[in-house]
Amino acid sequence: MRKFLKGKALFSAVTVVSMLALAACGGQSSAPAQDGKSTGQEQAAAGEPKDGGVLKIGLSSTAKTLDPIAYTGAYESNIIRSIGDTLVRYSGDLSKIEPSLATEWKVSDDMKVYTFKLRDNVYFQPGKYQDGRKMTAEDVKYSLERSSKQSALKRLRGVESVEVISENEVALHLDQPNAALLAMLTDGGNIVVPHEEVEGWGEQFGQHLVGTGPFQMDKFNQDDSVALKRADKYWGPKPHLDGVEFKFISDANMMTNALRSGDIDVVTDVKGQNRAVIEKDQNLNLQTKPGLSIEYMGLNQNEGPTKDKKVREAIRMAVDVEGLVKGVFKWGGAEKSYLPLPKASWGYDSALEASVPAFDPQKAKQLLADAGYPNGFKTELYVIASRVPQATIAAQQLKDNLNIDAEIKTVEWGTFSDVVAKGKAPLYIMGWSWYPDPDFFLYQMFHSKQIGSLGNGYGYNNPEVDKLLDRATAETTDEAKRKEMYGQAMKMINDDVVHVELGLLDVATGMKKYVEDYQVRADSSIFLVNEETNVWLNK
Repeated sequence: MRKFLKGKALFSAVTVVSMLALAACGGQSSAPAQDGKSTGQEQAAAGEPKDGGVLKIGLSSTAKTLDPIAYTGAYESNIIRSIGDTLVRYSGDLSKIEPSLATEWKVSDDMKVYTFKLRDNVYFQPGKYQDGRKMTAEDVKYSLERSSKQSALKRLRGVESVEVISENEVALHLDQPNAALLAMLTDGGNIVVPHEEVEGWGEQFGQHLVGTGPFQMDKFNQDDSVALKRADKYWGPKPHLDGVEFKFISDANMMTNALRSGDIDVVTDVKGQNRAVIEKDQNLNLQTKPGLSIEYMGLNQNEGPTKDKKVREAIRMAVDVEGLVKGVFKWGGAEKSYLPLPKASWGYDSALEASVPAFDPQKAKQLLADAGYPNGFKTELYVIASRVPQATIAAQQLKDNLNIDAEIKTVEWGTFSDVVAKGKAPLYIMGWSWYPDPDFFLYQMFHSKQIGSLGNGYGYNNPEVDKLLDRATAETTDEAKRKEMYGQAMKMINDDVVHVELGLLDVATGMKKYVEDYQVRADSSIFLVNEETNVWLNK
């Protein structure tokens, strides 16, 4: 075994060290926001933090469940992160993996056994089926094995078993080496939970989540909001806030109006003219940074006209992505995307952009005719409410250029994720935002083992791509070698026309000026209390 690694300067042998490049791209969390206004961290320096108050955060879609193994959306994970903790976490600038429930760890020479030492002062929040007992290694074993076997998005693949070495030490045994395991463990789907609550609530656990985090569940108001209150026995810094309320507001204009009126304190996922509205309001701050976030149109590989590669090629050539992005993001916040990976990831290779055909409606018409659809066809395009503008422009372009009549089906997140995961959406537009390691984009969206999950909702299956994606985490931790394999996989994926890549998105958050020490992260994650931040209200 390699020696245990400790402290905030942790760089595991399998941690993506050169993610520092992301920090250079995205900026440190304490740097000035791009609009020239100071961030909460700078403002906090002007006075002592105050305790008290409830922070109200607007989320652009409804949380269906908070069960770590069942959730599928970033909206849900951002609530989960305030309730529970993972073994390790990313630093605010995403440059390194840091301790959380685990204080240190070591990795075997064959990269198949990861051993973690755990904190001995961690307690669960009290719930219906336990009274706030101490967390042990058995809880880690239960939670991570549950995730490895049952996660909807397979967030802990390759973990065969978790061995309890002592009350405060566990070992994860993998079926093969995995260079991305530590990054996987930072995911909200891998928080530690008490078995009593999971088994006691059964299918209702997602509405009654219990964890070890800074806030605990107070009320889950289906389709409206989730209210949390401060957890008295939190092992980390005492939260300044009395509580947090996450409110679900799918209409972007309504959310911005709620911010301006004071109904909420923070709005996430700010797009369009609302960027300008927030920037001009003297009571508000807009914080932005380049994000680990892409948007794309998924094309069903197994059903309907898009089963034919020529049809998919025609659709890709008929969508003027440049015009779509400029139309939707006329106030800034995005640029044209070419690859199924954000530029902020260390795996991005700009040389591959040339493999994406240019907008060519005439050639698209010929391809569609060659596929047997000279007069177009009718289909459905699934989206959630916040992406209706993208869908509207894309549908109009398909109608104008190919006579494809794409009916826009606007549904809430739970329905969207269910329909897409089951492979029943002919076309759909969605976003993907995760961590800097390409594995979290490419494996999740294109490996055949992910068919049946939201990531690979189009049913893509290419054995050669599978091999490359497997090799990229099993054979080496060298980023240059991994990047080469990911590049080969992306070339094949582009050739197979799985996506119409749309936009590379900034992360943009609007907030009241009295909100202090709030970090905007490139991965869109919301952390309100940890060693780097402790949000408070200066009012």
